[in-house]
Amino acid sequence: MVTETVLPIKITGPALQEIKRLHSELEDPSGMFLRIGVKGGGCSGMSYLLTFDNAKDTDTMYDVEGLSMIMDKAHLMYVYGMEVDFGDGLNARGFTFTNPNAKETCGCGTSFSA
Repeated sequence: MVTETVLPIKITGPALQEIKRLHSELEDPSGMFLRIGVKGGGCSGMSYLLTFDNAKDTDTMYDVEGLSMIMDKAHLMYVYGMEVDFGDGLNARGFTFTNPNAKETCGCGTSFSA
């Protein structure tokens, strides 16, 4: 696994705070890293992946203010330059993804085509 110092995406303060909170609530957080990437599916063809997972040989690791983030090298071209945010308002609670690589997005904001 390769470790990089330059983040390919931006994680806003509110998103990072919520991710750290969720990580602290894991039953056994040791060895579990924040995984950001994409997977097939969703109404526009691809969906964003934001979960906690074990590292694989094909991953690159990044340090995000003390939190280790992993990303499969093959996913980088789909999310490079993306911003992950977290809203806690009445109308918008949850993670949002602003991706400059998305050609089309769906109404829910978690699916896109590249």
